[in-house]
Amino acid sequence: MTLSPDFRPSVLGRRTLLVASAAGLAAPALAQGPWPTGPVRFIGIFPPGGGTDILSRLWCAKMGEITGQQFVVENRSGSAGNVGTEAIARSNPDGTTIGLASVSSLSIAPTLYARLPFDVRRDFTFISGLWQLPNLLVVNNDVPARSVPELIALIRANPGRYTYASSGSGTTVHLSGEMFKHMAGLDILHVPYRGGAPAHIDLIGGRVHMIFDNIPQALAEARDGKVRALAVTGAQRSPMAPEIPAMAEFLPGFEITSWGGVQGPAGMPRPIVDRINALTKQALENADLQQRFRENGATPWWTTPEGLADFRAQNEAAFAPLIRASGARVD
Repeated sequence: MTLSPDFRPSVLGRRTLLVASAAGLAAPALAQGPWPTGPVRFIGIFPPGGGTDILSRLWCAKMGEITGQQFVVENRSGSAGNVGTEAIARSNPDGTTIGLASVSSLSIAPTLYARLPFDVRRDFTFISGLWQLPNLLVVNNDVPARSVPELIALIRANPGRYTYASSGSGTTVHLSGEMFKHMAGLDILHVPYRGGAPAHIDLIGGRVHMIFDNIPQALAEARDGKVRALAVTGAQRSPMAPEIPAMAEFLPGFEITSWGGVQGPAGMPRPIVDRINALTKQALENADLQQRFRENGATPWWTTPEGLADFRAQNEAAFAPLIRASGARVD
């Protein structure tokens, strides 16, 4: 398949937006406007125990410390995050319910799905970014390639023979493989699984050859000697594994990061939005939380509400040609 002429992989994580939102714009003051007096419900859109759930709970715990209120995580998983995202959209906009803003439901789903139970442009109040998380390319130990150039040469010499797994079509795990395939001009087969666990079982067992997965699990398996790590998908090397090169060192412009933020339903009062945003900045500047995020492979990522909205829209526009080229659209 060929990509449309306007395909620009590098805008998937342009640092210009991060600089504009995280450095050039100051956080609003800790407004003393309307604020819930009871527990705040945070809807996690993925199952408990995964990387995004751990990061969400770390942020909620720190917010609880700062505010003296409970931030209670409620997992509402299903349909690649769409079930929980719909629950956020349908909640009361008084600030008592917020939830995870995710690349999967906000930047990928609008192109992947012909119909969604929410409108990403109308049904949400974007509040702040929370983290960015790169993927890691790992290969089965029997694959005779120890670097990205060697892997590209191997696949080119054996068209159609090699496979890459994913945790499902339309995920950043899948789209990282699609970007690799198209930027390097490779004939390689995508094998989607219902989640990351079965994909990793087959990868270690040699039934598939490689996967671009979120860095915590993939790196742990690589350090245990179960797979071999070749590159991260962020623009730079990860502080979690500085010895592993970035894909962009071999394929300039290659960049895909998973990201998470905080959002609420449409119609949240601006004083509440500004207060959560400012408190989030305070939480993300905490040294302990920063360390815990980095231990889980994530980079703390604060934005203004407008910065998150703009980043989401640019991210969607950048992912759209990859999704269309992959044939992963769900009618």
